[in-house]
Amino acid sequence: MDNYQWPKQFRELFDDALQAFADGKRDLGSLFDAEQGRFLDELGATPQEIFDFVEDTYHGQEPGFETTLLVTAVRRDYFLTVQKGQRSSQIVNMDKLPPKAAQLAGIEWLPRIIAKAKAKLKGEMPPDLMYLCGGDCAFLREHGLHAADFLREVWAADEDTGRILDFVRRHAAHRPANLAAPVCRILPGGRVKC
Repeated sequence: MDNYQWPKQFRELFDDALQAFADGKRDLGSLFDAEQGRFLDELGATPQEIFDFVEDTYHGQEPGFETTLLVTAVRRDYFLTVQKGQRSSQIVNMDKLPPKAAQLAGIEWLPRIIAKAKAKLKGEMPPDLMYLCGGDCAFLREHGLHAADFLREVWAADEDTGRILDFVRRHAAHRPANLAAPVCRILPGGRVKC
């Protein structure tokens, strides 16, 4: 991987995937070729994660390219710095995630998005789980947070949940008014993305 050019290469991959979607190639197996798969692996990303970002972007939802790049850059940094380029052998059990209605200090969704952010940082996301799903986007929007900034704060806080709570509260005071409601979609096979 060319460390100087990787964002440009990532942009090309993302644009190719969007074009593939427009051309009707909407399954994971046809979206990325072997070289692109190796490139994603060098970033610490998985084809499924990027597929989910591309799919939502194609449908006119968040995250879009810029957020996808920034979130991928945080994961790449964690992968290369903390994990020394070695993938975790763990995958998060979705049944053990905090429920969507779980609260921390009265803030719904916060326990869940913290757990998902940790899984994203460590590369431990199962295929059916997405960091920056509709529910995550709604939470971040409501609290005036960017997805990549939240990831970096979870990384910096380590196990200090109080620090993350303070971060959320600080930024919520500056959130924009009239925020949109979350968008949830039922995907083929009954999978819900929100």
